[in-house]
Amino acid sequence: MRHMPRTEKILNIIMVIFALIGIVLMVTGKEDGTLQSTGIENFKYYTVLSNVFCGIVAGLYLIRRSDKLIPLKLGAVCGVTITFCVVAFMFGPIYGFLQFYQRGNLFFHLLLPVVAMVEFIIVRRGKIPFRYTILAAIPTLIYGFCYMTNILINGKGEWPDTNDFYGFLNWGWPVGIGIFAVITLSAFGVACAFRAISNKRSLNKKEA
Repeated sequence: MRHMPRTEKILNIIMVIFALIGIVLMVTGKEDGTLQSTGIENFKYYTVLSNVFCGIVAGLYLIRRSDKLIPLKLGAVCGVTITFCVVAFMFGPIYGFLQFYQRGNLFFHLLLPVVAMVEFIIVRRGKIPFRYTILAAIPTLIYGFCYMTNILINGKGEWPDTNDFYGFLNWGWPVGIGIFAVITLSAFGVACAFRAISNKRSLNKKEA
């Protein structure tokens, strides 16, 4: 097991703590606002699942710092980055930022994603293979597949008890599937960006 630098260890500890705080606040309280539910119902959202996944990966990384976990690390940071960007540049301006940055949402929409992005950018790792970017997009693809499959099996339903809680099928199945395809491609694009940054830092380290 390789030695973990102090800064890297601290950032991963913070991610685990933020994930735990976010989970407790989500489960024990009521998150008022758009695209928010009560208690464990929040675990149907991509935001919550991606942040929990990020916290779990950070915990595993603290237990054993291994290159085998880098694909998971890349997938985790991609998920929370998408969450951060969607809220910051789409949902926030449309519905208002306050409801997305309070209680558990403060940790899942802002604090944990920012720490995860900073950690992945500043930590110097070895060269990341291109195939890891494909693996990093798989969790997002799986979420989209499960989302659509649930609607196919149980029906769309009526608001507020709808299985299409993101409203992606408001314009029909072709558009809904297209939206998820774009989101999955976005995850791949984000993974490529983080890979490029990480590999550049690795190259600079060797040249130094």
